[in-house]
Amino acid sequence: MNIDNTIDITDVVCPVTYVKVKVELEDMEPGQVLSVRLNSGDALQNVPRSLKNDGHRVFDVTDNEDGTYTILVERGQDD
Repeated sequence: MNIDNTIDITDVVCPVTYVKVKVELEDMEPGQVLSVRLNSGDALQNVPRSLKNDGHRVFDVTDNEDGTYTILVERGQDD
């Protein structure tokens, strides 16, 4: 799998976590893959859900076993 971009939002708190991911995705082309490293808790619950609601595809969530997770998201099509 080709990861086109990576963002680490472990130093950001909700709701800014999703805003940072959304801004990053806006600079990408539909179909490109973004790797997002985030903390467990609110960010892990809210970011993937918001991404799906916005039409993006979250297809992998990996526990990094250090209190963080990595999600892979494919940018959806423009409306």
